[in-house]
Amino acid sequence: MAKKTSVRKNEAVERIVSRARPVVNQRAPEIQPYGSIARLPNALSENACAQSAENLNQLLADTITLRDMYKKHHWQVSGPTFYQLHLLFDKHYEEQNEIVDQIAERIQLLGGVSLAMAHDVAETTLIPRPPRGREEVPGQISRLLHAHEILLKEAHTMARQADENEDDGTNDLIVSDVIRTNELQVWFLSEHVVDVPIVRAE
Repeated sequence: MAKKTSVRKNEAVERIVSRARPVVNQRAPEIQPYGSIARLPNALSENACAQSAENLNQLLADTITLRDMYKKHHWQVSGPTFYQLHLLFDKHYEEQNEIVDQIAERIQLLGGVSLAMAHDVAETTLIPRPPRGREEVPGQISRLLHAHEILLKEAHTMARQADENEDDGTNDLIVSDVIRTNELQVWFLSEHVVDVPIVRAE
């Protein structure tokens, strides 16, 4: 009798403990394919949401790439301006990282699916891939300026399309955050490659 009671007690404990045990190695089909729109009551047409989500995913891929280039150059910068650029590159990295999150969340709230993984970003970005090794500072800055220009050109076009589709939220995000931040960063970078005398005026 005592043995049966002990077995029942162990079974009861196992049932309780099983609820606290992590369920691992689970697999399931996607709940939403990439490129589709799960309609939300956001007062926008499905076509407007789809076009904005597609545009924003391109912008997201390019912003992630630019962000990561800043971190690469932050680590690899060298020379007399090392300290200033080391700090500036990291500051710009953090600012781009904030934009990445804002773009990705905007895609989701439009009912889309945001890019997230590095291999998907690499396949999508329009920004040329930098070498793995270190480059001289003028090369680093020129590469960053080129990436900014690619991003800004597409941002201007996408902002106009969002405006035409009456997608004010996407238009505001692109103009207020993407364009203005990138324009400011272009200015800060460009001044580092102006060829002016350091000690004596010509």
